[in-house]
Amino acid sequence: MPLDWGLGHATRDIPLIYEMLNAGAQVFIAAEGKHAALLKQEFPEITILPLPGYRIQYAQKGKFFGMKIIQQIPKIYKAVKYEQRWLKKIVKEYQINAVISDNRFGLYQKDIPTVFITHQLLIKTPFGGWIERTLQKINYNFIRKYSACWIPDFAGDNNLSGELAHPAKLPPNTTYIGCLSRFEPQPDVQRKYDLLVLISGPEPQRTNLEKLVLDQVKDLSLKALIVSGKPGTHYHEEVAPGVIHVNHLDAKALNEAMLASDMVLSRSGYTTLMDLVKLNKKAILVPTPGQSEQVYLGEYLMEKGYFYSVAQEKFNLKTALEEVSRFPFKSFQHEQDMSLYKDVVKQFVQKLQQP
Repeated sequence: MPLDWGLGHATRDIPLIYEMLNAGAQVFIAAEGKHAALLKQEFPEITILPLPGYRIQYAQKGKFFGMKIIQQIPKIYKAVKYEQRWLKKIVKEYQINAVISDNRFGLYQKDIPTVFITHQLLIKTPFGGWIERTLQKINYNFIRKYSACWIPDFAGDNNLSGELAHPAKLPPNTTYIGCLSRFEPQPDVQRKYDLLVLISGPEPQRTNLEKLVLDQVKDLSLKALIVSGKPGTHYHEEVAPGVIHVNHLDAKALNEAMLASDMVLSRSGYTTLMDLVKLNKKAILVPTPGQSEQVYLGEYLMEKGYFYSVAQEKFNLKTALEEVSRFPFKSFQHEQDMSLYKDVVKQFVQKLQQP
């Protein structure tokens, strides 16, 4: 049951669903819109139960992003109350004996095991201080209603999320389950691109970054693939010698394109970061303006030496490519077990199957 805040919550659930199926569980998926369509494409045999999302609206300007989200807290609470009523009905109708919620706050029940997935125990805002402490308190109050909390990251200092998922105090029943990515490494993939550009996120910032890249890439001698993150419409054009611009790639094609690229340029969305470390790719991160989580992750991971990060308002493609040629790019993957989540899921399903 993924949160409808970007497709990342749906795509990062794909490996979990595969492991549950491998462990012999019958799986139902609850989602709507493009999230339901993506998961239906991946799992055509699984029943999709329609569940409205939170339908968060984004600010037009980055500096108002945090305030816009805070203003919608009453709407989120209303959605949570609906989730509670919906879940009670669905559990009875489909004889559900466990629930896994990816960052949706209302999908808990006392009578069955329920799991809350999040990488944000601490919710970043542009304001910091008491506002972040208040949001964390609200967050923990909901998480404690679940049987367990699964964090898609690693314990210890070598992690992807920093203080977002490693605060001073953790909620009870917390388990770090490692990296969640639908992508898989493949041997001997031929290099095709100097640069793969993955443009994503809410408007108007998605278009703003797309325009910046398209304007600047034409002046450089690069083999590049630009993916605009606009599924549903077909577009494929050579916009400059050696530079291909497409609207969308399916999962298999995107997996191959990432492996075939020397460098990736993308937002610092958390699911994208997990995809990058799973495939052991170097990347230039351009956080979405105003999204405090992405700004923090970009700065944190650059300081750790895993990725290079630059603010969109300072972005210059030529300069960034010159800078990354001197950046150390420590390998995150060599320090961690990329299949950690598989054992967690297997043990969870085995407990459900016990008489």
